[in-house]
Amino acid sequence: MTTLFDPLRLAEVAWDVTCVNAASAQQVRQRQHTRLAALLEAARAAPMYRQLLEGRATGDIALTDLPVLHKRTLMRHFDDWVTDPALRLPALRAFIADARQIAQPYLGKYQVWESSGTSGTPAVFVQDTRAMAVYDALEGLRRATPRTLYGWPDPNLLGQRMAFVGATSGHFASVVSVERLRHLNPWLGSGLRSFSIAQPVDALVAQLNQFAPSVIATYPSAAAMLADEAARGALQLSLREVLTGGETLGAASRQHIEQQLQCPVRNSYGASEFLAMGWECGEGRMHLNADWVILEPVDRHHRPVPPGTRAFTVLLTNLANHVQPLIRYDLGDQVTVAEGSCACGSPLPVIDVQGRHDDALVMAGRGKRTVTLLPLALSTVMEDDAGVFDFQLRQRDAHTLVLRLGQRGKTAVSAAARCRRALRAFCADQGVDGLRLVNELDKAFARGPSGKVQRVIARTQD
Repeated sequence: MTTLFDPLRLAEVAWDVTCVNAASAQQVRQRQHTRLAALLEAARAAPMYRQLLEGRATGDIALTDLPVLHKRTLMRHFDDWVTDPALRLPALRAFIADARQIAQPYLGKYQVWESSGTSGTPAVFVQDTRAMAVYDALEGLRRATPRTLYGWPDPNLLGQRMAFVGATSGHFASVVSVERLRHLNPWLGSGLRSFSIAQPVDALVAQLNQFAPSVIATYPSAAAMLADEAARGALQLSLREVLTGGETLGAASRQHIEQQLQCPVRNSYGASEFLAMGWECGEGRMHLNADWVILEPVDRHHRPVPPGTRAFTVLLTNLANHVQPLIRYDLGDQVTVAEGSCACGSPLPVIDVQGRHDDALVMAGRGKRTVTLLPLALSTVMEDDAGVFDFQLRQRDAHTLVLRLGQRGKTAVSAAARCRRALRAFCADQGVDGLRLVNELDKAFARGPSGKVQRVIARTQD
């Protein structure tokens, strides 16, 4: 298999990433300014942006002059969004429909992955060699603690046995990254494996015990579930660390994971739109990779909010990807940019991320056991098996789930039937005893205080 990799570009980016450690905040902003100008110039090749930028000199365009864009709009106009006319959505969808193509370069020069559709709209993201070199450098060089292998730096964990636990059934960014790393470094061999969270917990635990990883990379909810399995003696591993991302990691959850798995947790912040947005320093604070990504914290009307104020959402501008320009893209995460600098000395801004809050559901299992259903596993079942992306599942009791859909009429009835079949099969496989599924197709989604929709909601404990 060929692998998308440009060693010269990676070396160039890696040197710049290393130099930023000794730079000032002003120098980071200068990098932003230069890279934004290059991005805007490249974006002129996309029909959508050509119309927005026509007749305007790149140097005269401020970021705030441009409109806010949403995933649904961009996907609806995909062919006008990309800068390479060879990229067409039907062909890309056919490509990602084939699991055998995971991590394979598309057209020999692009890395492709799909989003999970957590906002109700699945998306397809295309990365060129520039973007992949940036992601590789940021992932490999910005870590809380240095690692070594035979006395040499080991940023990619080549000296460890690493298990990725997550959604493995599609071309998701995480599994694409794992498989790409496997093919990029064949000597990893059996030392790097992916494990599906959609399988029964007992089967997952047995597989992990057999593989005996020293590092686990997963989502906070999955890590918490594995911590529960370690607490009851089922999971028996000697771990060096747990790498988490993709969901909000609370302080209590971190403490539970570290206590039960007896290793530190290293959290990161990323998304399908930009893999490596944030990393934790030695002070335990999250730093934004502001030299390669811009996040604008805004209120519900897309007006900027000051440092120290939690944003309703953030607007993302990816400075690395020139083939599929993401400029002022509504990411949907709530982020607070901290005031002042960090004691670690990094010039990169400190952020606090409050992402989407989906719950793990504790259901009644066979033989008076309980079964934990992870939100990402439920979302994967709904998306992959039922073909439904806009939904809300609320737990009523230990046996009952209430389903609401974003669709209406006959379309909703048909979708609900698919959801029922997929959820019954999944829950039976997980060991849930006597699942009851109640449809509330005529009701709107319940929303939290921020106005955001929580897709998987656990029952309120009395």
